[in-house]
Amino acid sequence: MQELFSILIIGIALSMDTFSLSLGVGMFDISNKKALRLALIVGLMHFIMPHLGMILGEQLIRFFEIKYDILLGFILIIIALQMIIDIIRHEEDKFNLSLIGMFVFAFGVSLDSFSLGIGLKAITDNIYLAMSVFAICSALFTYFGVIIGRFANKLLGIYANIIGAIILFVLGLLHLL
Repeated sequence: MQELFSILIIGIALSMDTFSLSLGVGMFDISNKKALRLALIVGLMHFIMPHLGMILGEQLIRFFEIKYDILLGFILIIIALQMIIDIIRHEEDKFNLSLIGMFVFAFGVSLDSFSLGIGLKAITDNIYLAMSVFAICSALFTYFGVIIGRFANKLLGIYANIIGAIILFVLGLLHLL
């Protein structure tokens, strides 16, 4: 029971950045269907990435000095800049998170679960339970982040779009530091 609780806490912690970024994405007019699709893709990536981390992580770390936060930071800044450009062009209602964009977003927010995968065996022997919990937590946090962000957009209008872009940009900068 304590092991499951620990896995759940780790799953929630892994999902917090996903939630905050989903708030920013949700401030644009993202449909329920796209919100659900994004949540499922993020959940899938949070299932796959720890497994890949276990398999490939040790070899990659030996050959390269990878800093996951820097890559995530660049991804977030690129998304934020796209949002800012759309706001300047008055295309905030047309911000379109394509399927490829969803995978890039999901990849960016799952990098931390990749690095966690390197040491996952030290946390639990029940790897598939842990990966499932990570996937469920991140999918739920993504979906509710988009929904709450959309509600904030309706409440605050264009200011919500600006706030969303600023949130993504600042989070991107924080990951670069």
